[in-house]
Amino acid sequence: MPVRKLKEFLDSHKIKYVVISHSPAYTAMEVAQSAHIPGKDLAKVVMVMLEGRTCMAVMPATRKLDLERLRQAADASEARLATEDEFRKLFPECETGAMPPFGNLYGMEVFVSSQLAEDREIAFNAGSHTEVVKMTYADYERLVQPKVARITD
Repeated sequence: MPVRKLKEFLDSHKIKYVVISHSPAYTAMEVAQSAHIPGKDLAKVVMVMLEGRTCMAVMPATRKLDLERLRQAADASEARLATEDEFRKLFPECETGAMPPFGNLYGMEVFVSSQLAEDREIAFNAGSHTEVVKMTYADYERLVQPKVARITD
């Protein structure tokens, strides 16, 4: 079952989604393989600090974040990866590294890779290392209203 906050949010907006259980996996590509989802369709979350504020960068599992592109897209003077200590406490109901890409539920800005925005459907960690949620990208974008930019290599 996805974390309660996410499930209640999706259900309250009458979003159609599927929960896929899989064997424990910790990297984005391991999750994609374990859940039988193409890596380009699995949205991974990278936590970043933009001028001292915590933000989410969301991209296909097959891509790497380009911090300079993200910095420019955010019109920020500095961008760096967040440490686990900086973000772990922000997601108390999630396993570390398995937070869903819904920064809006946690009061943070979300940047999405333009490559991911081209997908009809996306899947993402549901708060644990054993479940993913699959839904349409259009519904995700409508709910989260991320800033879409070219932020990957």
